[in-house]
Amino acid sequence: MEISEIKEKDEKINAFIAFNNKFKSEEEGLKRINLSVHGKLKGLKVGVKSNMNVSGLKITCASKTLENYLSFYDATVVERVKANNGLIAGMTNMDEFACGSSGETSYFNPTQNPSAPGHIPGGSSSGSAAAVAAGFVDCALGSDTGGSIRNPASHCGIVGFKPTYGVVSRYGLIDLAMSLDQIGPMAKDVKTASLLLEVIAGQDGKDATCLNLDKNFYTFHKNLDENLKNLKFGYAKEFDDLISDAGIKNVIHKAIDKISSAGGEIVNVSLPDLNIALPTYYLNVYVEFFSATRKFDGRRYGYKIEDVCGEEVLRRIILGKFISQKENAKRYYRKAIMARTLIKKEISEIFKNIDVLLSPTVPKLPHKIGEKISDPRVMYAYDIFTVLANLAGIPAGVVPAGKIDGIPTALQFMGNALGDQKVLNAMYGFENL
Repeated sequence: MEISEIKEKDEKINAFIAFNNKFKSEEEGLKRINLSVHGKLKGLKVGVKSNMNVSGLKITCASKTLENYLSFYDATVVERVKANNGLIAGMTNMDEFACGSSGETSYFNPTQNPSAPGHIPGGSSSGSAAAVAAGFVDCALGSDTGGSIRNPASHCGIVGFKPTYGVVSRYGLIDLAMSLDQIGPMAKDVKTASLLLEVIAGQDGKDATCLNLDKNFYTFHKNLDENLKNLKFGYAKEFDDLISDAGIKNVIHKAIDKISSAGGEIVNVSLPDLNIALPTYYLNVYVEFFSATRKFDGRRYGYKIEDVCGEEVLRRIILGKFISQKENAKRYYRKAIMARTLIKKEISEIFKNIDVLLSPTVPKLPHKIGEKISDPRVMYAYDIFTVLANLAGIPAGVVPAGKIDGIPTALQFMGNALGDQKVLNAMYGFENL
């Protein structure tokens, strides 16, 4: 599909904020950017979330704050995509500054869900998920702070993967919360997702949080293995208590039964502190987001963020400022740091007895676009199952598990830190059942 055709079809989906007009077709694009046809991505079209820098394209974060800001350099992940023959189709829509779980907070209007028309695509990587689901691109880059890759992947019926923290460079990413954010792949299938991950992963001297691991660690696509036998899969009873849609519970348990029938051993585990994961996550996010946005003061980049941002962004800035104050930091933020350590330890203990932790991705089906939700905590609840991986810094991915009334939902796979290959293998095995 050429850019002109994508543009025409995207008028209904709104998956893109800006298009890359440097190529009209795959062949012409390769000639223009002077690449051979032997890169790992082999001319695949790639969408890039609008909080990652692509030289010459607008990096807006879907906000009026940066509506006219042109990037002058490539994020490390973008450099690697280009070096491996990937063609950047454009900058995808998202929740403003990644603040949201629905794709509705974008200054450039909401993204539609190609797999469930009329319903939200999920967020914050809404445009990347929709672009893949609609067939506009072969794969896309998203960023995941508390489920922002996995949530929309579930709603749109595609594959999404958040790597172990530090496996992929964050250089060139505009932060939501730097201790939680990870860039990861979104694709129609696990093979393509693992290929994109293989391209973008690896040590980067420009990012102090990026790990320097043995080169054999990064051969994700090459080492895919669909065999589920001899793997132990954990499932916590607490997950069932938090699923608000009976259809999702049914789909998830059927998926687990399929894994069991394929030879995977299912082990019951417990997460007694799951109920504190969501408040722990958001307290961390508020403080880190407030700190990250201080550079958007209207002097260096676009407009002053507080003057033009949307309601959810402003809410997080105000709460972050409040919690950061000396008299409040001990009462809220320090306790959140302690709770995060507790959750991380609890999850680490679980992986002493299992290989992969299974869970739902979302507790409920996506609501309809424009549906009024007055309590932000209802929106935050979409992240209850996904924030665990970010708080613990572990890998997590989702694979479509089934549909409820025509709406997709996904099974989530989580692994121990640096267990990315094992998680991808389990996802690949489930996908092929």
